[in-house]
Amino acid sequence: MIRMGRTDTGTPARLPDEEGFVERDGVRICWERYGSGEPTVLLLPTWSIVHSRHWKAQIGYLARHLRVITFDGRGSGRSDRPSETAAYRVAEIVADAVAVLDAVGCERVVLAGVSCGGRYALHLAARHPERALGAFLIGPSLRILSPPLEARSEHSFDDPLDSDEGWAKHNRHYWLRDFEGWARFFCGEMLPEPHSTKQLDDMVAWALDTTAQTLLLTECDIGYADRAGAEELVRAVSSGARREPPSTPKVPARIRLALERGLAPDPAGRHPSMRALLDALRLPARRRRKRYVLA
Repeated sequence: MIRMGRTDTGTPARLPDEEGFVERDGVRICWERYGSGEPTVLLLPTWSIVHSRHWKAQIGYLARHLRVITFDGRGSGRSDRPSETAAYRVAEIVADAVAVLDAVGCERVVLAGVSCGGRYALHLAARHPERALGAFLIGPSLRILSPPLEARSEHSFDDPLDSDEGWAKHNRHYWLRDFEGWARFFCGEMLPEPHSTKQLDDMVAWALDTTAQTLLLTECDIGYADRAGAEELVRAVSSGARREPPSTPKVPARIRLALERGLAPDPAGRHPSMRALLDALRLPARRRRKRYVLA
């Protein structure tokens, strides 16, 4: 079992009010709680290339009005890095989330996730509907349902390649040879907007908190086998995904699903990305400033 930590990229905007670990089958998962309002929002981990600090631009404001829970997904941050592929299956991530909620003493939450975190939110809501008040998904990674990025699908992931240019870096052999090069390229693709240098530096530092060997173990399971399975997953949660927010954060008749599209691949590093969540929960929006500096 590998244990590392989180690189200090500067004081976070909001320190946790409570933190701890849960352990499942010998794997320790680090969680943090911020604020004490209602309802509770669970900000799910995304791909193990970054840990829960990627939510730092959102936590400070949300915690002024809500109880916010985060946890480092296995393979990243202060959580353990098991060395078996099976340990990174979707079912394990979902079980970690439930264990964290139990540890915090929270019965029902609004789920929020970016990319892989959106997929985890769907699986959690489908498998444990009694724990979900709603699901807010930002650019959810739903392979098979959504077409792959053309440039990314041009190259083999498993075969050695003659080029390291562009998305040819999305290759197991390149990861093992130059993981920092892959991290810098991938994070740059996730943060294409101008004035994202702080977010980029942070994200690369967080990526280097894990290893290529660990990240390769995560490329094993998406929780469904084909398009029919993916469609069934969405239907199980939403019975027809809704874009409009619920009129109240209280328990709806069935789980509501909000999808946020048209954003940068990793919008969680900046303020506007969560406005739809604030609208869905009917929270007062903070005054918009011209520029946002992340500590």
